[in-house]
Amino acid sequence: MKILITGGASGLAASIVRRLAAENGNTVYFTFSRSATAAKEIEALYPNAHSIKCDFTDPSSIEDMLTQIPAIDPDVLINNANGGIHKDHFYKTDHTVFAKSFEQNIIPTIRITQEAIKGFRKKKFGKIINIISSYVVNKPPTGLSEYVANKAYLLSLSKSWANELIRFNITSNSISPSFMLTGLTADTDERVIEQMTEAHPLKKILTTEEVADTVLFLTGASQHINGMNLLMNAGSDVV
Repeated sequence: MKILITGGASGLAASIVRRLAAENGNTVYFTFSRSATAAKEIEALYPNAHSIKCDFTDPSSIEDMLTQIPAIDPDVLINNANGGIHKDHFYKTDHTVFAKSFEQNIIPTIRITQEAIKGFRKKKFGKIINIISSYVVNKPPTGLSEYVANKAYLLSLSKSWANELIRFNITSNSISPSFMLTGLTADTDERVIEQMTEAHPLKKILTTEEVADTVLFLTGASQHINGMNLLMNAGSDVV
């Protein structure tokens, strides 16, 4: 199976790439922006993993990525890349922050997905897996309105893709993990992490490896599983 994952050289995506590349029969293509060293380390460990430089903030880099997708001819597309999180209260955030974030996160995802779908339709098979966040179903943390809005938009798109594409044997599912220790959350105060751990039903924070296992499941799941948002927060929110 040929798998393309965006933003796959660090954090959660790196765990996903490693888990998928560890499976015999998978060829994994993953994009990176600034983590060239990490990308090379993954390639050294897994001969079936191949990195592609793609900067979502650079239009020319996106155009180059789009030209490579037909040659990759993926069976699975995993939308994971995120250009970072703007942390501030909504009323303090200039409207241009939302416009820029949408342009640099959602638009590239839309274009890459559209290009992948062209190949999926030709071979009457494809899987789209979107990495969302549990924040879209529970109380959004203060100061993350920009991030949560983007994730909610992507979740809505995922539902549309699921409905429109299933007649071509193409599925679209999402995974919404709760808080994890990654580069995006590295500035979280240790006391806050301790409080979250204590309040957690399992008394443990979700790991990137656990999410990677779930992604692996969806790559091999029946096409009857479609339009789902798999919430990973130990039942803190039952929907």
